[in-house]
Amino acid sequence: MQVTETVSDGLKREFQVTVPAADLESRMAGRLAELKDRVRLPGFRPGKVPEKHLRKMYGRSVMAETVETVIREMNAQIVEERGLRLAREPKVTIPNEETEVDRVISGQADLAYTLSFEVLPAITLADFGSIKLERLVADVDASEIDDAVKLIADQNKPYAAKAEGAKVEEGDRVVIDFIGRVDGTPFPGGTGNDVAVTVGSNQFIPGFEDQLKDLGVGETRQVNVTFPETYPTETLAGKAAEFDVTAKSIEAPSAVAIDDEFAKSLGLDSLEKLRDAVKERIARDHTAMSRQKLKRKLLDQLDAMHQFAPPPTLVDDEFTSIWTTIESDLKRQNRTFADEGTTEEKARDEYRGIAERRVRLGLLLAEIGDKNNIKVSDEEISRAIVERARQVPGREQEVWDYYRKNPQAMAGIRAPIYEEKVVDFLLELAKVTDKTVTKEELFKEDEDEAAAA
Repeated sequence: MQVTETVSDGLKREFQVTVPAADLESRMAGRLAELKDRVRLPGFRPGKVPEKHLRKMYGRSVMAETVETVIREMNAQIVEERGLRLAREPKVTIPNEETEVDRVISGQADLAYTLSFEVLPAITLADFGSIKLERLVADVDASEIDDAVKLIADQNKPYAAKAEGAKVEEGDRVVIDFIGRVDGTPFPGGTGNDVAVTVGSNQFIPGFEDQLKDLGVGETRQVNVTFPETYPTETLAGKAAEFDVTAKSIEAPSAVAIDDEFAKSLGLDSLEKLRDAVKERIARDHTAMSRQKLKRKLLDQLDAMHQFAPPPTLVDDEFTSIWTTIESDLKRQNRTFADEGTTEEKARDEYRGIAERRVRLGLLLAEIGDKNNIKVSDEEISRAIVERARQVPGREQEVWDYYRKNPQAMAGIRAPIYEEKVVDFLLELAKVTDKTVTKEELFKEDEDEAAAA
């Protein structure tokens, strides 16, 4: 067997591999000998089928299997002997001329193929103890709790039927039937019966709810609106529509006393317990946002400290994934790059940079985890799957079976756990100081934060 390295350019590697026909023949003969003891053919006793007959019946398929096995073994040997780490599956190029392939399969020619791949870059890890970070911390003040409790009360306020002859007012809940038309023609999803609308909630198309005011039970009114340009259904975006709306019932909201009885209606012992529960939820939100911003700052510093070039194919894959999402979102919102204040060319450059950063950080975090023996336990994965299963009550076993039978989905569970463990490891080494800020400062979106890796 002969292996010649023909390309060594950056992270790209290419090898020309030749396997003599005699070696393939020897391997095939061994395989046929194994088949001889197992094959059952009419007219022959077990183990007594002549090799010539086996070759005639199975020769081509066995040689094809042999070639596949030899290529797989040779590729693994080439990578292992040179201590290479592949960025992705290697590409094997064999002669595509039918006559040449036929000569190899028939044992008349050597097997010659090209093996090409990209390797992972060598990463020199920086001194993580030199990293300095500022963690934003926001206390939960009484006004936040008051606002949250009031919102809960508003969401749970009772409604009572209004007196006969009453009209729809702001804040009322009205049950309606409606038929919608665009250009005089009904459209899919434009008809509804017994639909509850809270006037002023802005849940419907802009302008729809306002036109329900002063409507009485049993009355029908034509409501004219225009679908937003960003409406998800492309065929309706920007179109004028008219709805024939009939009011079937009108209810007015009643005031809610925020007291112990209200808390008990929500399953809590007292108003104090309700406020405690609300405070805990807000505190969790604060902690999550603080962690998100701290992690972003950490990743920014890691990226600046490790400016190696990631494998181009991995960057291409990540960019394709990002770009597909961007185009899909724009299409769904019926928007263009110009609407976003940019051009397609500029957007491509921006998102390719984001793709490169994501790949580089992914490789870096994997390297840090590997060098420091960071592992994800089966118990941690099980807990994560349990959390997923809880989101679909009654289908828990289905969720378990899905992850158990789908390695790619299981990897999707493991990856974020692994990343967070590496981040925790780095934060233990870094110098982190806390800075107390307001809620508004904590939740303020930094420039380009939406594109964070």
